[in-house]
Amino acid sequence: MKKEIKKRIKPNFSEEHRQYLKHQRLKIALIWGFRIGLLVLFLGFWELSTVLGLVDPFIVSSPSRVCKTIGSLYNEGTLFYHIGVTLLETIIGFILAVVLGVLIALALWWSDTVRRVLEPYIVVMNALPKIALGPLIIIWFGTGNKAIIFMTVIVGLIVAVMHMLSAFIATDKNKILLLKSMGATKLQILRKLVIPSSFASFISMLKVNVGMAWIGSIMGEYIVSRAGLGYLLVYGGQVFKLDLVMTAIFILCILAAGMYFLVVLLEKVLVKNTEN
Repeated sequence: MKKEIKKRIKPNFSEEHRQYLKHQRLKIALIWGFRIGLLVLFLGFWELSTVLGLVDPFIVSSPSRVCKTIGSLYNEGTLFYHIGVTLLETIIGFILAVVLGVLIALALWWSDTVRRVLEPYIVVMNALPKIALGPLIIIWFGTGNKAIIFMTVIVGLIVAVMHMLSAFIATDKNKILLLKSMGATKLQILRKLVIPSSFASFISMLKVNVGMAWIGSIMGEYIVSRAGLGYLLVYGGQVFKLDLVMTAIFILCILAAGMYFLVVLLEKVLVKNTEN
């Protein structure tokens, strides 16, 4: 009944508010226009510079050669196979890194003593070049997808832990004291104050970890893969098929952008649900 009433009631905006909304829509359209225009300009300059002989297309490839390589991979039936392998590894590693990172950050926030003990080790692990663990990862997990997923997890895990722990610790101390004075338990403070106040940091962490997940999966495929976009990068570099290398990079850019925009969409949905 309430939903039907809401549908019948039309929003009565003032003329100033209508002008504001119109200005915002125009601004968004202008931003997207500049984004697309910049991409078209870059691709056009890239193609034109190879056609005019300003750069060697063998070294830098060109959009037309990239499109031709994509068509060749599609005709061979390997395009979506390589994309699927890397995408699956990246998504699984991303989800595991985020979930484990948030849980570890919660545990460290819960116990101040544990946090003080483990914080130096977390900082050291964050500074450690993950590629140095490559030989150990191969011994532990073999040369399959498990090793690549593990590499993806460890690349994003520490980032998630540090990002969320900083957000939890930064919760307004006066509000925490107020809730304690009202008899709230630590669990209630966590649920009612700490987690909701960390929403913006959580979304920010997801956006950062999108890039970290792709770095981890490609790094893992550099070490142990037999398929995937990282494998195409390595193989193309070894046999000097630089068109294949640029094609793999181009596809990676598209997939990373798509994953990022999914996080942005999730942010909008969560914000809308929170407001309602």
